[in-house]
Amino acid sequence: MFMKEREMAEESVHSVNALTIDIEDYWSIFSRDWLHIEAESSEAVVKNTEWFLQTFAEHNVKATFFILGEVAEKFPLLIKKIADQGHEIGSHGFSHKQIFKLNEQQFRKEIADSKKMLEDITSTTVIGYRAPAFSVMLSTEWSLEVLAEEGFKYDSSVYPISGKRYGWPGFSKDICKVDLPSGNSIIEVPMSTISFGIKELGVGGGYFRHFPYIYTKLAIKHLQKQRPVVVYMHPYEIDTEDVAFETEHLSDSDKNKVCAFHKMQLRNRKGMRQKLFHLLSDFDFAPIAQIIDSSDLKPQGL
Repeated sequence: MFMKEREMAEESVHSVNALTIDIEDYWSIFSRDWLHIEAESSEAVVKNTEWFLQTFAEHNVKATFFILGEVAEKFPLLIKKIADQGHEIGSHGFSHKQIFKLNEQQFRKEIADSKKMLEDITSTTVIGYRAPAFSVMLSTEWSLEVLAEEGFKYDSSVYPISGKRYGWPGFSKDICKVDLPSGNSIIEVPMSTISFGIKELGVGGGYFRHFPYIYTKLAIKHLQKQRPVVVYMHPYEIDTEDVAFETEHLSDSDKNKVCAFHKMQLRNRKGMRQKLFHLLSDFDFAPIAQIIDSSDLKPQGL
């Protein structure tokens, strides 16, 4: 009986997990990265984010919203609404450029401009950052120093996996304090992963959208026995509407790549809302700042 009670207590140690939403506009990023055409953030990001806000209010859930500066610039009232409803505001950079595409000066401007804009809009202090495409990795570890210098308390960008587009294999899976060469430090809140043999898979985002909900449920139940789970998603992942793009200027090869990528991004969006209802009913969530305050930070060297 005692062993069973102890096991139940251990299961509940990390029963509150972190829910994070990366606020970016799919259509403008797709246009820029795949069609090579600059486009402003669309109204779709407002509509989809407001659905998340309404859903969270109905379930009495607070989350961390990592917001792109260019979205905040065009839709400041949306950002103010997020903050006014008690959610944590974090930075997602300004223009969704991955860190490895920037030099130190460019990166510093991206995060400083975004931080100031978000703070001016919400009258709150922004302490958290998430890099576009999780681009804090071994080759861009210098970015952690810049984040600390610009006043960020924590980063939540490291994916402790060996992936094709991102990942920092060998990095701690726990929330940890990273001591930097300058003597500064920053807290890292790594993305949650679960091991399947030699394969590491994430929780949230594409994993949430493409895998059956039972995968997410079992993964969180297993992982939260060891540490708080960080779940992420994007507003566009609930959007089932399509938009016709002008691709005449592209080569046939590029047209095929664009078509394949776009098709993949639209896949399995119809089930996202119902999955989110299940997620919010099955687990308790809080903003990252709250999770950090209740965590025993472990040291992590570079």
